[in-house]
Amino acid sequence: MTTPSAAETVTRVNPPALGDPTPYGYSTATVLPPGARLAFISGQGGQDERGGLSPDFAAQVSQGYANLAKALNGLGAKPDQVAKLTVYVVDHQPAKLAVLTRAVTTLFGDHLPAQTLVPVTKLAVDPMLFEVEAVVVLP
Repeated sequence: MTTPSAAETVTRVNPPALGDPTPYGYSTATVLPPGARLAFISGQGGQDERGGLSPDFAAQVSQGYANLAKALNGLGAKPDQVAKLTVYVVDHQPAKLAVLTRAVTTLFGDHLPAQTLVPVTKLAVDPMLFEVEAVVVLP
């Protein structure tokens, strides 16, 4: 018997009555298999390897998702194993949605996780403008 891949075990659900959220970079819900083993990735911000932060929102988002990919790799996981994201954005404005959507679809492709965006006034470090945390299904 072979073990199913994470993509086969995480079911993405987008009920037609709620419209299609995929153009916005998320799925309405994800369903995990019985007995799934979970990992929780702490918030990843836009810091580079030296701890530097660009003042540019798009640069921080790009770096934040690159950091998330590194955290997944450290777990031996792939993006299709992410079931849920929570994204925190300082001084959120609708114009920032295009940046966020582009970043999430670049990393996740067609395997879009459930996602919540939380506008905040401040994050842990003053120059931070973005942070993303993840719930990951492990085999």
